[in-house]
Amino acid sequence: MEYIVNAKEMKYCDENTISHYGIPSLVLMERAALSVVEEIFRRGMDCRNVLILCGSGNNGADGLAVARLLYLKGISVQVYLTGDKKRFSPQMKQQYEIAMKYNIPFVTSCEPDYSLVVDAVFGIGLSRRPDEVLTHLFDQINQWNCEKISVDIPSGISADHGNLMGAAFRADVTVTFAYKKLGMLLYPSAEYCGDICVADIGINAYSWLDRKASMCHLVREDLNKLEKRRADGNKGSFGKVLLVAGSVNMAGAAVLAAQAAYRSGCGVVRIYTPEENRLILQTSVPEAILTTYSSKKPDLSELNECLSWSDVIIIGPGLGKREAARTILRNTLQNAAVPMVLDADALNILSEQPEQLLKPHTEMIVTPHIGEMARLTGLAPSYIKENIVQTAEEFSRTYNVICVLKDCRSVIAVPYGRTYLNLSGNDGMATAGSGDVLAGMIGSLLAQGNKAEYAAALGAYIHGLAGDTAKDDTGRRSMMAQDLVNNIPDILKEYK
Repeated sequence: MEYIVNAKEMKYCDENTISHYGIPSLVLMERAALSVVEEIFRRGMDCRNVLILCGSGNNGADGLAVARLLYLKGISVQVYLTGDKKRFSPQMKQQYEIAMKYNIPFVTSCEPDYSLVVDAVFGIGLSRRPDEVLTHLFDQINQWNCEKISVDIPSGISADHGNLMGAAFRADVTVTFAYKKLGMLLYPSAEYCGDICVADIGINAYSWLDRKASMCHLVREDLNKLEKRRADGNKGSFGKVLLVAGSVNMAGAAVLAAQAAYRSGCGVVRIYTPEENRLILQTSVPEAILTTYSSKKPDLSELNECLSWSDVIIIGPGLGKREAARTILRNTLQNAAVPMVLDADALNILSEQPEQLLKPHTEMIVTPHIGEMARLTGLAPSYIKENIVQTAEEFSRTYNVICVLKDCRSVIAVPYGRTYLNLSGNDGMATAGSGDVLAGMIGSLLAQGNKAEYAAALGAYIHGLAGDTAKDDTGRRSMMAQDLVNNIPDILKEYK
């Protein structure tokens, strides 16, 4: 797990390192500049003619330190100051005086004949739109045919959200310090960061972040948090999943969710579905137990027996919105005594009366995409995309559910707990059935004994990893939901 910070949290981390540990800010600045220079050389970036863009704050001071280090290596460097000298921060003023003593050249105009541009105009404290001059400058440089690298965060991007502050510098590489910043990871700003390199420059606030950080993202090592499999286990001990899914002509959702649940490690999947789906499901998922019902009038006593049998319930994939589906959902919400995953049509039905979620319920994970969340909340899809973290967190707290809000960067919000941002996956996964696979995976992990918080976050992470593996096999354009199911074993096989 790695922390994701906003501007306020990062400022605390800086100040804590300086005031509590006594490390001077100039030392941190020098290490920051060294990390940028090292990344430039590590990547073999073209240093024939380098332009450094510097603002008047501490980010500009980092840029001047980078200019000095490159200059001392014999590299042709020029500095373009975008800020007012009268508004230099103390560190910027100090770095400027050092640069002048080294006779580092400064220019007053920019021409498109540089091989590399280093962006050090704005740091994480940006709270306003760039002015017209900077807007023109960024637009101009973004079109240059040269390599581009940003110091800490591309100028024009907020550290707190993914919306552009107007014009922004588009980097090929961003070297950020200590921790990733939230605004760098959310779209559309993420497109301006290029490859993100996190540099350790000696900032120390880990113990504070462990208690206070509001967000994090998972990494490969977190797969070790998966519930261990017992050598003497059996199909019952590895979890019984009840999948309430499918409707007439919508059997595929049940197929994908059931396959994903099995591939993710649960012991038994039982599918409660209309009789019309029997042949398809018995052919596609012969391992599953089937309990079928009349699509016109489901047998609720049979459903209740299934609910009593299960360790986890997944309800919604392909369920439809007819009266039978509404009856099944209403009965399940009233009688479930085990954790639940609510997906797809279960959420669409609930959107007509979301207050049903305010009633006492078992541990619950909801998995809406942007459109489903819009129906649940009445908010515009565009608003939700621009405020995806806040929307997920507010919904989670309001209804006391874990909310997996699905998008290119899915947000997993835990009521009054830490929020996870999922960074795995790619646009090839934006295909029919992908959400059914995720629901099956989360339910399976939950049934195996993983805590609901981890089942949701790990499910989303593994789902994305399976998509990244599938991308290498099929390419983004040709990916199908079945490819995600097929690649789950490649992700999980080394974790016992």
